[in-house]
Amino acid sequence: MAKEASGDGAKATSDKKVDQVDAGELPVYDGPDAEVRAEQSYVFDDSRKIGITGAGFLILNKMIGTGIFSTPSGIFAATGSVGVSLMLWVFGGVLAFCGLSVFLEFGLAIPRSGGEKNYLERVYRHPKYLATCIFLSQMILLGFSAGNCLAFGRYVLFASGRSVADGWQARGIAVTCITFAVLLHGIFPKWGLRLSNVLGVFKLFILLLIVCAGFAALAGHRRIPDPKNFENAFRLETGDGYGGGGVYAYATAMLRIIYSYKGWENANYVLGEVKNPKRTLSIAAPASVGVVTVLYVLANVAYFAAIPKEDLAKSEVIVAGIFFRNVFGDGAGARVLPVFVALSNLGNVLAVSFSQGRVNQELGKEGLLPFSSFWASNKPFNAPAASLALHWAMTVVALIAPPAGPAYNFIVDLGTYPGAWTGAFVVGGLIYLQLRKAENWSSPWHTFLPVSILYLVTNVFLMIIPFVPPDGPISAGGYPYYVFPIVGIAVILLGVVYWALWTKIWPKIGGYKVVAEKTIGPDGEEVVRYLKVKVGRHGENVTD
Repeated sequence: MAKEASGDGAKATSDKKVDQVDAGELPVYDGPDAEVRAEQSYVFDDSRKIGITGAGFLILNKMIGTGIFSTPSGIFAATGSVGVSLMLWVFGGVLAFCGLSVFLEFGLAIPRSGGEKNYLERVYRHPKYLATCIFLSQMILLGFSAGNCLAFGRYVLFASGRSVADGWQARGIAVTCITFAVLLHGIFPKWGLRLSNVLGVFKLFILLLIVCAGFAALAGHRRIPDPKNFENAFRLETGDGYGGGGVYAYATAMLRIIYSYKGWENANYVLGEVKNPKRTLSIAAPASVGVVTVLYVLANVAYFAAIPKEDLAKSEVIVAGIFFRNVFGDGAGARVLPVFVALSNLGNVLAVSFSQGRVNQELGKEGLLPFSSFWASNKPFNAPAASLALHWAMTVVALIAPPAGPAYNFIVDLGTYPGAWTGAFVVGGLIYLQLRKAENWSSPWHTFLPVSILYLVTNVFLMIIPFVPPDGPISAGGYPYYVFPIVGIAVILLGVVYWALWTKIWPKIGGYKVVAEKTIGPDGEEVVRYLKVKVGRHGENVTD
């Protein structure tokens, strides 16, 4: 059970009766003005279900997604160098470890489900609820599965021998993919989760197959002549189709690598369900990130061993399909294996839609969305159908809104760019807490200052550089270079607009104010709800 922390951070300011949880072990402060405690001491009982193995697979299954089968082409095209591309993939793993350390320190100090939402709220308390609304905007508007769906569509076309351009045919298949995933989760939730788990096996199987086939390609077992990509590996390729190796190219390449590594923070989103978080995450999380980093680097070595540079730079999403064709020939294997990649893409769509539907539902339960009871509902099939429909709508918009052209890289960059802002503010907040040594900040995990600074500097670099004109013709999927960072910042600003509406304008019109209410369940998990409390003529609270 959770224990009361020292200090008065959990006092109730309401005159309402304080209920008790489990025979009075811990009071639940349910008054309209109840404050949310910043820190607590926690004791974790056996009701928490996720152990070391479960947490490890939770991270692995989220990290190994469509990115490693699709983004290496865009990364090489942006940098124009084999050696630089491989170094960036290694640096991506280092950056994942840095971010993981930051999140472990925050997560083990505030072991609640929700991830960076809790950490931003802990540091950025003024203006009140602003950080919450900005995070909400990103989760709703950018929590789509468009990249995974489009990759699915293009691999289906590749396996069938048709054109694989990002035209309406590929986007139509992508819309069908997300529609199937949402309907399955919304009508048959148990079968949706089972299929997601089964297809998750394909991701690891395909990745290991690519690595093993890469060693075979290095030994000469290819259906094409040796591309000799490792001779003068740091030579810079220039010209049509290459980014010229400038800082803009490196920034966009890193955004796509971060997209591929994304998922190392997955256990933090369900931390309320993790047994003994300190022991579990300190083992499972670094081990998972380490395994993925090694596999990703080896997979890229495999691609370079079997795909000539000019083909790799132009392969876009279907890089794994071209790899299989060059290694196994044009026979049945070259068609069947891309089907497996497509199935792994479908597995990612199922996994993301499952989790995003529940994130949207939780935001509704917390009272953060208009018509919250609608989004929080489990009707009619005991599944978050309304929240899944919201995820479907955001994904379809992301698929059909970009004009004709190679949309995959644009979608990836757009979905990843605001995360650099979030990462910068999270690690900046941790540095502030550590250096100030105030407010009794403590955590079982400590992130050393150089690690935090590296993570901060990298995120700031990724925030700023996309506004710098690129040296070459390549930008975000062929679109103007400034489009995706402007749209990304617009999403953040929409969070500010929503904050003004939600906390200032609508309450003033409705005669209420927004307050946070905290409850603690029998399993020790904190739940925060944002309530509308009526205000009297002289500003006092009016309770029912």
